[in-house]
This record gives sequence, structure tokens and C-alpha cells, in this order.
Amino acid sequence: MIDLHPVTLADKAWIDPIVMAENSPSADYNFGNIFLWDDTYRQQVCRIQDRMAVLLRYEHRPFFAWPAGSGPVRPVLDVLRAYAEEQGFPFVLRGVTADHLPLIREIWGDGCMVTPERDLWDYLYSAEKLDTLPGKHLHGKRNHIHRFEQENDWRFVPLKPDLFPACRQLLENWMASCGEEEKDGIFDEHRAIDRAFQYYDELGLEGGALLVSGQVVAFSLGEMACADTFDVHFEKADASINGAFTMINRELVRHLRALHPEILWINREDDTGRPSLRQSKLTYHPDRMVEKYMVELNR
Repeated sequence: MIDLHPVTLADKAWIDPIVMAENSPSADYNFGNIFLWDDTYRQQVCRIQDRMAVLLRYEHRPFFAWPAGSGPVRPVLDVLRAYAEEQGFPFVLRGVTADHLPLIREIWGDGCMVTPERDLWDYLYSAEKLDTLPGKHLHGKRNHIHRFEQENDWRFVPLKPDLFPACRQLLENWMASCGEEEKDGIFDEHRAIDRAFQYYDELGLEGGALLVSGQVVAFSLGEMACADTFDVHFEKADASINGAFTMINRELVRHLRALHPEILWINREDDTGRPSLRQSKLTYHPDRMVEKYMVELNR
């Protein structure tokens, strides 16, 4: 019925235009996130008309992502629903944004259950705000940066393959210092970061590293989510260096804005429900949230 197959680098050629046609700031659709996390979710993909079908498996439960793309969505949802019924698993959609809900209601009305998944909502920030850190509510961030600049001989450089070994060592050190809360899911993320380094150029990823006295103390990387939004996939820093996280955040945004004036928004992705990560993202006062929902058909 549909030709689902394991995701490969070759799929990037047809997925990228579909993602750009969707033009959503959500972090769920770009090819990098699909490919980098494949060890965890074992994703299968295929094209249906002008939309992308993605079948994922999490905790042994299959579900479809929202079929990103352009053109009528009802025929594509009908195909996905029929496939799920044929394969014997419940038809469930995840990664459905608030923008998609009117379409869902138009197609299924009250015949489906819509559940918000707050832990998966993306945090969106004005790129200009993360660059300049204006106002009283970001005064603490500016203080962290001033202290970092005063205490360190530092420089920011674009992330290149020759820095990957030092970034891997930083990652190892960071993992060793993590508390129990942070260790939940850490190995899945480590594999995804390793894959990002392995296929960095092929995936068209962009990033930067923060050096202190010539040593890598932070790195960050990501890719475009849509025409005006950059999606930060990973950000790691030496937490023992005051201001390192704040500095790599600001410097990457400044670097990206210089290269890509069209970038208006930075997506720093979700908090996965971790209290410490949620608090950290909230301290930057997000300008918008990409709300995401799970949709299940009523039986």
C-alpha cells in the first residue's frame, strides 16, 4: 500500500523540499532530527503525494508523525489510517501542532481524542533577543556573559570536523558529571550527537564552539527548521565555567545571524519534561511555544 523504508541519507534530497513547504518552526520535521535519532526511534519514511510519512516506534508502540508537506492532507491521513488497520496497530498521530488542529477537526470532528503533550512543546525565541539579551528579565544572563568575558581568554569559532574529538571529550566529561535526572535518556542523546559529527557535512548542519585558552568548553549545532527558524539540536558546555552555556547560546546566534539574515527565530526544542531543563529554558523567557498534540481516533 505504501513503501515505508528505513531512513537513509539518500532520503534527504526529497524530504528537505517537503519540510520547507510545510514551513513550520517545529523541530519534528527537519531531516536532521529524523536521521540523527533513528537509533532510538527506528523510523521508516516514504513519500505520499507531496507529503512525508514517518512511522516511529517508541517504547514498542508505533505511531505516525504528522504528514508534513503541502497539498490536501485528508487523502494522506486516509492512507496512513488504512495502513495502521492493515498492520494491526491503533492509528495515532503525534507531533500535531496547534496549526494542524483545525484540519484535524474538519476531517474527524469529535471522532478523535486530542491530547496536549506539554513535555514535547518547543521553545521559540526571537533571534534578536538571544543576540542582544535586552531588558531587566535578562539582566542575569548579561551578568553571566560579563563575568565569562572578564575571567577567560576566549573565542568563538565555527564548528568544523577538526574540533569533533575535543567536543566528544567534553561530552564524555559532561556525562560523567551528570546527576541521575540528567542521565535519563543521555545515552540516546550521545548516540545522536555522535551521528551528527559523523554526518555533519552531509546533513548540512551548522554550529559553533567556544574555546577558552585554546580548549573547547562548549559547542552547539543544528539546522534550519523552516525559512526563518533555526533549530538548535544540541548544546553542551563545561558547567564548571561560569557563563559557558549562556555564552555559547549568544555567540552561536550572533554567528548565525551574520551568515543568515533571514533567521528571525531560534527553536531550542523541548524540555522532555525534565524540571531542570524546563527551568533553564524558561529563564530565557520564550516568545512563543510550538504546542504539540497526540491525536487518537475514537474507537
